[in-house]
Amino acid sequence: MAEKTASDVVRIGTRASELALRQAAIVESALVAQGVAVEIVKIRTTGDKKMQEPLSEIGAKGLFTKELESALRRKKVDCCVHSLKDLPTEQPDGLELAAILEREDPRDVLVINPVTDASNLADLPSGSRVGTSSLRRRAQLLAARPDLDVVDMRGNVPTRLRKMDEGKFHAAVLAAAGLIRLDARQRIGAFLGPPEWLPAAGQGAIAVQIRASDERMRSLTAPLEHAPTRMAVSAERAFLAALEGGCQVPIGALVMPSADGAGEYVLHGFISDVAGRQIVRGSRAVDGSDPELTGQELAAEIRARGGSSILAELRAAADVTPPQPE
Repeated sequence: MAEKTASDVVRIGTRASELALRQAAIVESALVAQGVAVEIVKIRTTGDKKMQEPLSEIGAKGLFTKELESALRRKKVDCCVHSLKDLPTEQPDGLELAAILEREDPRDVLVINPVTDASNLADLPSGSRVGTSSLRRRAQLLAARPDLDVVDMRGNVPTRLRKMDEGKFHAAVLAAAGLIRLDARQRIGAFLGPPEWLPAAGQGAIAVQIRASDERMRSLTAPLEHAPTRMAVSAERAFLAALEGGCQVPIGALVMPSADGAGEYVLHGFISDVAGRQIVRGSRAVDGSDPELTGQELAAEIRARGGSSILAELRAAADVTPPQPE
């Protein structure tokens, strides 16, 4: 067999966290199964460099993706593997999402410190210290339990679990998908079930990004595509984009099978103020031929029912409130 040349090897760009590497390994395995030689290239992002700052205060889009995309454009790597929920809804010029893999469980979960006498969110004692880095999770926590002490919690998944074990938090909200991929399912104390509790748009899905001009990578990654996941996350991300949401706006979205079991899918979404006092929810049957339109229509409905006022208040607060130290 002829030896592989450097140009034959597919270089996968990824963040260096354990979870990101697990996700890159899923793509690596799929490519190796096609007989492709693969090299993993670890890239440190802005979000990784500023681990002590709340995400909502860093503020920029692409906190966990910009440096990877730069390496892809400069041909330092051939593709990038992302958690889809980290990707801004607008793709940079010259790049595209060539494949979206079959989604892992999209739900949020509650991880509970063993010393806390609780088995779910309702059981947590009043004043319990609950960690999260997400304004979306903060808003939903405070809407359900305004008596909780919700505090910022940064770090990768193992770091957050360690903080829990050290007793710094009574509980934390994390993504089920991350714990499952890290073989830490046993740490899940309770699932936070939709549609009452909604995850981030695209949560649980892995995206493979390539240069739009790279036909070889488009061909190699095509078998990784999962059409039902693409349909669902397209609706969710269109909803997010139409609300112009980012990490500074509490927005949740999830496509789920209809409750009547008729085989249809429904997009559920919400927008909230940070304190969880004003929440506007909605849902709409997904048009499978145009899921983006479904997302846009639900966003327009939610804007009309008070979402626009919430957005205006959030932006006004962001303009006048300086970043606070941790």
